Amino acid sequence: MTTERTEDYLEALDIIIEEKGYAQVKDITKFLGVGPSSVTEMFQKLSKAGYINYEKYGGATLTAKGKTIAKKTRKKHNTLREFLLIIGVNEKIADADACRIEHVVNPETMARLTKFVEFVQRFEEGPRWLDHFKYFYETGEYVECTPKTASNCPVHGNK
Repeated sequence: MTTERTEDYLEALDIIIEEKGYAQVKDITKFLGVGPSSVTEMFQKLSKAGYINYEKYGGATLTAKGKTIAKKTRKKHNTLREFLLIIGVNEKIADADACRIEHVVNPETMARLTKFVEFVQRFEEGPRWLDHFKYFYETGEYVECTPKTASNCPVHGNK
């Protein structure tokens, strides 16, 4: 079982390694906003646990074991972030919240959210009921627009 901190480091490593092929202490320091000594200490722990290949004063790369956890964590993060964006949460807040939630979300909940995000993203402009939700969130008013009343609908007819 990995800790939240371990998952955060592996996720950060995966992102940086994807960009430049390896990660250095300074890259993680900047990415996670932690001190170099904390990163070095964590690199040593991750290396000992078999999650990364690390050489002091050199770069770090993920092992297969580390990459598996990193990819899983990134997938959860991205799905949670997308879900929050779909319901209208600000991008910066969605990213920060996804980072916290990804560590504690129940696998059953995560599976359901993943399917929900996949479903909503299949619509070119999003489903109509999502517009109704956004309207409800902004105004506190629930409106029911049917094909017969669509021209008078504040959500769809009078944009």
